[in-house]
Amino acid sequence: MSTTSAVTFWDGVYAARPAATDPRPNVRLTETVTDLPPGDVLDLGCGQGGDALWLARRGWRVTAVDVSAVAVERLTGLALAHGLADRMDAERHDLRESFPPGTFDLVSAHYLHTPLDLDRATVLRAAAHALRPGGRLLVVDHGSTAPWSWDQDPDVRYPTAREVAEAIGLDAGTWTVERADAPRRIATGPGGRTAEVTDHVLIVRRTA
Repeated sequence: MSTTSAVTFWDGVYAARPAATDPRPNVRLTETVTDLPPGDVLDLGCGQGGDALWLARRGWRVTAVDVSAVAVERLTGLALAHGLADRMDAERHDLRESFPPGTFDLVSAHYLHTPLDLDRATVLRAAAHALRPGGRLLVVDHGSTAPWSWDQDPDVRYPTAREVAEAIGLDAGTWTVERADAPRRIATGPGGRTAEVTDHVLIVRRTA
């Protein structure tokens, strides 16, 4: 599918949602990052921007990217409204064609799922190579389908965190898997609806 089609699809997804005024961060991000010293962070697939805003508030210098121009424009506005514009750059990237330049202390990829063609292993490999020594790649994937998900395919299979790590194919002499598990939690969806969901959590640390 073309870049134009990808932009059109995701612009439609976000345009159909009310613009958030103070979106919440993902729980797997907050539990992982709270004790880390702030640095430079890349947020891949920033969506409504809850993670990016939370990180900026904690002193991180944030590069937030999404394929959707709607998502990027909304986040840019939120950063200004919350006084965080000096700590955040929101950029539109189609990760099939471009990857943000620079090196980072943290790269966060939460629920980077799409019905469109995307070589995730290549994207996540680029993310790992963008880490500075000591930096971490945090990949959080769906391990189950929430009742409110846009993707209700009953035949979908979510790769485990270990399978994701194997697909990335990183050299064990340079990167170490610090976490690869499948915790459960109670998630809250639109309208306050709740359901138990499973996350697949992978943390890879660059050691050299």
